[in-house]
Amino acid sequence: MIWLGLGIVIAGYLIGDGLKNFKNPNSKNILESLDENDDHELINESDVHHFVGISKEDAKHLISEHPSIPHILINNKVYYQKAKLREWLMKIGS
Repeated sequence: MIWLGLGIVIAGYLIGDGLKNFKNPNSKNILESLDENDDHELINESDVHHFVGISKEDAKHLISEHPSIPHILINNKVYYQKAKLREWLMKIGS
């Protein structure tokens, strides 16, 4: 019974979201709007190893070994802009 109720709630939300954008077919759905937020999301230097898929030790040496990696310095802390880092990884991977 709980699964049926949960299914009805989810279906109602999706139908409502679709009706909201019915007169504007070029509007973005919820998944596209979540991807849009990646453009400004920053990854802390201590967490970049998860995103890149390398060890913590290798992540500490990223800037010295790859000076072209897009990064910014805020209050003496290194951050990586998620979208630019993804582009850089795709560029060096090809």
